[in-house]
Amino acid sequence: MGDWLLNVPIPWMAIVIFAAIYLITAAIYVIVTGLAVGDRARAFKAVSPGMLPPLGIIFGLLVGFVAVQVRNDFDRAKTAVASEASALRTVILLAESFPEKESSQLRALVNRHIDKAVHEAWPAMAEQRMKLTSLPVNLMEALHVTLNFKAADENQMTAQREIVTALERAMESRRQRIAVSQSTVSKIKWTTLLVQALCTLVAIAMVHSDNRLACAFSLTLFATGRRHLRANDRGLQSPFHG
Repeated sequence: MGDWLLNVPIPWMAIVIFAAIYLITAAIYVIVTGLAVGDRARAFKAVSPGMLPPLGIIFGLLVGFVAVQVRNDFDRAKTAVASEASALRTVILLAESFPEKESSQLRALVNRHIDKAVHEAWPAMAEQRMKLTSLPVNLMEALHVTLNFKAADENQMTAQREIVTALERAMESRRQRIAVSQSTVSKIKWTTLLVQALCTLVAIAMVHSDNRLACAFSLTLFATGRRHLRANDRGLQSPFHG
């Protein structure tokens, strides 16, 4: 379910999250207001409204901690991908300084690396199946071709050094994007966040249990704010998803 949700367009993702949170909120409203009769109603009203601000603040802090991790991973992933693409472009441009044979070899190897990244590595990273132990065979072969090339003049020597540097940077960026693809928000964090949200919703419902309209408004407002936080968090998932 989680992987399916990450691969749908952002508007549909927001709709799914919107519907799920509102269904849970409606269930809490029905259960609490249904139980708020007789002695239970008096017990519910005895719950202090002063509990709501601390619960809301704790929930907001938990969301903030999760969002920071997701945003940092997202930024690291974008940086790694951009760095790898830039390095590969440098290799292609500098390869023009080599004779046609070596230049064609380098272009072919870079193109094969890109094709493999798009059609094999990217889906594997999205499913967290890509491992750091996997080798960039095409980039390693390109490095081998470059190091074995006998430069004929100063321009080719300079291009050779720069290509080696660019290939090393591309391999390091590849390693970084694979590492980022393995990063996830732990189930403990998600569970803690959801339990805190449920506790807050239940507390809101209990405090307003004697006034159903006020109860419905209060729950809806909190659920709407919560839904936007969750939708924004999902929208910041690693670019390897989708």
